[in-house]
Amino acid sequence: MLDQVPYLPYVISAFIGIGLAAATGFRVFLPMFAVSLASFMGWIPMNEHFEWLSGLPTLITTGIATIVEILAYYIPFVDHLLDTLSVPLATIAGSVLFASQFGNLGTFPQWALALIAGGGTAATISSGFAGIRAASTATTGGLGNSVVGTTETAGAGIMAVLAMALPIFAGICAIVLVIFILVAGRKLWRKFKNRKTAASTP
Repeated sequence: MLDQVPYLPYVISAFIGIGLAAATGFRVFLPMFAVSLASFMGWIPMNEHFEWLSGLPTLITTGIATIVEILAYYIPFVDHLLDTLSVPLATIAGSVLFASQFGNLGTFPQWALALIAGGGTAATISSGFAGIRAASTATTGGLGNSVVGTTETAGAGIMAVLAMALPIFAGICAIVLVIFILVAGRKLWRKFKNRKTAASTP
């Protein structure tokens, strides 16, 4: 019955792509390693334009990068440096993983949609957690950053698995998370702006 739903494959692909993009918002390389491993083992299909993701060189490279990235977030000062790089890297990774689900859509619409939906999702989540890390540093002197780092790693792993196993659920979770970050960020910005205005008023 579901096979008769118009454009269902594209809908499922969109949910998978959004879920994977959200995962890269937590950690850049872990979701790419998960996709590479799953496609290398034949657990998920990979279209011909993204066969490099299922290759052994990509699997090894992303595996090493995943370990390095995870460990680096537990090193003081290095985690702040990574935060400055995480948003653009997450945007690229999110766009690539989203685009990998739309091999037959056409080059321009494929990458335009990937940049907006995949890159936008990844950038929003990455920015949100960078803000949480900054707040943790300011309030705990960096002692709470390891908790934030562990949460991010767990989030990336869980979201990557859900995106491939339960794509609709993962996509909905990703959308809810993006909305929450945008709403919370807007409230915090207004609060900060009001405090700044009050401090500058004689």
